[in-house]
Amino acid sequence: MFDHIGLAVRDLSKTRAFYTAALAPLGLSIRYDRDNVVAFGPPGKAALWFYGKGDGPAGVHIALAATTRAQVNAFHAAALAAGCKDSGAPGLRPQYTPTYYGAFVIDPDGHNLEAVCYADEA
Repeated sequence: MFDHIGLAVRDLSKTRAFYTAALAPLGLSIRYDRDNVVAFGPPGKAALWFYGKGDGPAGVHIALAATTRAQVNAFHAAALAAGCKDSGAPGLRPQYTPTYYGAFVIDPDGHNLEAVCYADEA
C-alpha cells in the first residue's frame, strides 16, 4: 500500500544525525540527501523522507503505490473530483528515478497525498 512517507521537520541536521544512528541497527541508511531533503531506507529504496521546513508549516507526505500509470492518473482525477487541491499533475519525475511517475494532491487536512508508479510504460 505505502511506497514512502515524508515528514516536515524543523532541524534537518539534527533529524539526519538522529535517524542515521537510530536506523543503522535495522540495516537502514541514507538513500537520498540533497536540496534540504534526506531519505532513509534499505538498500535500493528511499522510504522514510524528511523535509527541512525550519519554522514553516508541518505536514505529512504519504505516497501510495500504484502498479500502472493509468492508476496514478485515475487517482489524481478521483481526488480532484472529491474536492482535494491539486499539488502536482500526473507525470514523470526523472529527478527521483527515470521511471518515477507520480501525481500529488492536498487532502482536506492539508497533507500531501501522492500516487506513484515505477513501471516503465510508454
